[in-house]
Amino acid sequence: MELRQIQYFIEVARREHVTEAALALHVAQSAVSRQIFNLESELGVDLFIREGRNVRLTPIGRIFLKHMEQAMKVIDNARREVEEYLDPEQGTIRIGFPSSLAAYTLPTAISAFRERYPQVKFQLNQGSYRYLIDGVVKGEIDMALLGPVPKQEKKVKGNILFTENIVALLPSSHPLADKPSLKLSQLRDDSFILFPRGFVLREIIMNACQQLGFRPNVSFEGEDIDAIKGLVSAGLGVALIPEVTLIDSLPRSTVKLPVIEPQVTRTVGVIIPSERQLLPTEKLFYEFLREFFTILDRFQK
Repeated sequence: MELRQIQYFIEVARREHVTEAALALHVAQSAVSRQIFNLESELGVDLFIREGRNVRLTPIGRIFLKHMEQAMKVIDNARREVEEYLDPEQGTIRIGFPSSLAAYTLPTAISAFRERYPQVKFQLNQGSYRYLIDGVVKGEIDMALLGPVPKQEKKVKGNILFTENIVALLPSSHPLADKPSLKLSQLRDDSFILFPRGFVLREIIMNACQQLGFRPNVSFEGEDIDAIKGLVSAGLGVALIPEVTLIDSLPRSTVKLPVIEPQVTRTVGVIIPSERQLLPTEKLFYEFLREFFTILDRFQK
């Protein structure tokens, strides 16, 4: 069994089409077909069911795919580890992040890190809370910035970098816009703009409201933090969002107010796999993050 055969098999399995796989691999279709035929002959089983130009995996093919994907991750990590052992400052870090940390927190950290290690490269992956945790567990990304830091996930290790406030963003025409702060209960009758169900920021806000005995009236939902701010700017409702997302500027026709009763917060940190050692370049960045935010927290205080 050759490495090339495994690579071709995985590409065909993912695309369920030999021609499309050949185009993605930049080789002739006949070469892909020949390698798949040789692999099936060596194993003594059919990995695919042919359906005209399309193919689909047989039951044993699905099992084989799962093992081969894991094997390729092991091979890739081994190759990266050798390269980074020779020069950790030339490696690549695959990092995930949610939209709420995309505009300020992650760029600030990477910029500071690159001043020290300018040759390190980054592959950035934005996604939802669950997607990022699963990505770290499966080895699809090396680490992720996340808020709040998960406590019950056995296959990831979380390190809190800082705790931030969730603040109210109101249209400037709102009756409370000229107040220095507000109680969450004062928004009981307002229309809320929230993240969709399944997003952890929505859960934080819903829980805070329920503790005060009311369920927010959700008028709009948005997966992107900038879309939510835009809807508030248009006067379509109020939002509770992480303060860091407003650090550079406020959207037009809005005001930011601290929520003092109850104070709503979230932890922000970095998660790494608990069942795999970090590669040298990953470890450089992980240790840098812990040092950077410790210094930043002291400075801000």
